[in-house]
Amino acid sequence: MTKFRVFHRTWWKANPSWPDGREPGIGPRRHIAYVWSEEEAREACRAWNATHSPGLLSDKAEYEEA
Repeated sequence: MTKFRVFHRTWWKANPSWPDGREPGIGPRRHIAYVWSEEEAREACRAWNATHSPGLLSDKAEYEEA
């Protein structure tokens, strides 16, 4: 069985001199959980995204094989 790491990160970084006050820039991964199936990983991402606003920097949950 494969282990998956669920995490969240931003896809933009703040920069007041850019349009909309942000520029492209992938932020560091911030750990949420480890799960044992891809379906659990998808569900963990859905649950986290449903309870956290992505905000200006588009902070969203993702997963990868661990």
